[in-house]
Amino acid sequence: MASFRLERVIDICHWNDKLFSFRTTRDPGFRFRNGQFIMLGLPGENRPVTRAYSIASANHEDHMEFFSIKVEDGKLTSRLQHIAPGDEVLVSAKPVGTLVIEDLNPGKRLFLLATGTGLAPFLSVIQDPETYEAFEHVYLVHGVRRVQDLAYREFIEHDLPHHEYLGELIDGRLHYYPTVTREPFAHQGRIPELMLSGRLCNDLDIMPLNAKQDRAMVCGNMNMLRDTSAALQQLGFEISPSQGVPGDFVIERAFVDS
Repeated sequence: MASFRLERVIDICHWNDKLFSFRTTRDPGFRFRNGQFIMLGLPGENRPVTRAYSIASANHEDHMEFFSIKVEDGKLTSRLQHIAPGDEVLVSAKPVGTLVIEDLNPGKRLFLLATGTGLAPFLSVIQDPETYEAFEHVYLVHGVRRVQDLAYREFIEHDLPHHEYLGELIDGRLHYYPTVTREPFAHQGRIPELMLSGRLCNDLDIMPLNAKQDRAMVCGNMNMLRDTSAALQQLGFEISPSQGVPGDFVIERAFVDS
């Protein structure tokens, strides 16, 4: 498979019974833009099953990180969830994707709207200095069903602010808003309803969403993409019509489901 190469697993984290993440080596010649994804699979098959995985680590890191669900009967994740350090994975050589800041119109505030493992591309975006050159404030909204599904919460709330290089850059500019739908929590509700009701901005103590100055990126399952896109359009935002054509917001249709 000329379009794929092998990378070695160097670390794995099982967040709970439904979620895990892992790090791999990174070929020194591999380049990508923060927010992009690659195809990933396991070696040892004539026709390997591959799925789209956003790269959760920033493009200045010497490794790659991926965030995944566990599906017991999934064609890929039923096996992928059992990998261990030292194992090899197949990764495609060409990164693609529409969740890049270059496809957004100029603005002042950037809203990163994610559910579940849709958080992955935004983990790289919030670690990109260019994000803070383009926007004055960045709001990371992560919606999940259970509190325990808030993977990377400690990393976002505690590790990043104390990062040797990024800490000062994001101070007072990166704002994290986790929300839960099926358990009691400080913030509760689905992202589209939180936006349309005004509760999201009220909770953040900021001015209402404004298509003239605000931009958004959206990543999640297809229902979330549909409903959140509809909410943004109802608020006057225009979607980027195609890759390379700027809009008020962009979505990513590729997500891991098995």
